[in-house]
Amino acid sequence: MYFTKIVNYLENYSKILIVLCDNIGSSQMQKIRRTLRGKAVLLMGKNTMMRRAIRQNMESHPDWEGLLTYITGNIGLVFTNEEDLSKIRDTCLESKVPAAAKAGIKAPSDVVIPKGITPLEPTKTSFLQALNIASKINRGTIEILQDVQLIKKGDKVGSSEATLLQMLDIRPFQYGLQMVAVYDSGSVFDAEVLDISDDIILSKFVVGVGNVASLSLGLSIPTVASFPHVVLNAYKNLLAIALSTEYMFPQAELLKQMAENPGAFAAASPAPAATAGKTDEADTEEPEKEEEVEEDEGLGFDLFGN
Repeated sequence: MYFTKIVNYLENYSKILIVLCDNIGSSQMQKIRRTLRGKAVLLMGKNTMMRRAIRQNMESHPDWEGLLTYITGNIGLVFTNEEDLSKIRDTCLESKVPAAAKAGIKAPSDVVIPKGITPLEPTKTSFLQALNIASKINRGTIEILQDVQLIKKGDKVGSSEATLLQMLDIRPFQYGLQMVAVYDSGSVFDAEVLDISDDIILSKFVVGVGNVASLSLGLSIPTVASFPHVVLNAYKNLLAIALSTEYMFPQAELLKQMAENPGAFAAASPAPAATAGKTDEADTEEPEKEEEVEEDEGLGFDLFGN
């Protein structure tokens, strides 16, 4: 029984991907099921049956109510217990097949006809002119002179556009499963949440900590976020006092010595290795430089462009 199956899946799987299955044939659906085997289970069925099975068990499982909002249209449920839902999502989305543009459907993407030679006969020039496509006859075939955006994403495909794409043997669209929402242990959220990586979460956290620290410092309210800044500012104040007075503490001793006798520290610093290398190289190549000047006397330049 279908009702028993869906209730069993809902009870035994903690995560569900709600997917839209428009324009997907049976062979493609079987391919998707094979790729998910051992990782997840794809369940299709009538929406009324899905909603009825959920409603009949809402008393014992009230968290299932969040699924009812998304069970509309050609919906399927992908049940899994995998920790990383993004991998299951990628497996579902990777199976796509090219499809022709049918009149009356909404274009899922832009359609651009590239310029160049086409297989159309010269008698079809009037057909292209009706669609405002610049063309010319070249060696018995029609050549399109420039790239043409025939259909924009979201627009309905007209009969003329569909006929032209069929004559050009162009299948511009690709259809596969589309992510709608995610159910995870009683919570339902948008599928775009799966695109959030650990790096994005960390960057947002760092920005939040910085805002809390700024607010705490501005209001003079000590918090964990502002404490490192408070300690650093206190150290700067003590260091300023030590440099301008006779007061001394161990952490300021080296800096005070550098401020009082900067020449000693400058003399102790080693010369850069790169500079020394260039000096040695210049010394070894000096005879060659002189020879080059003698040979090219009067030309106004030497080997090193000086």
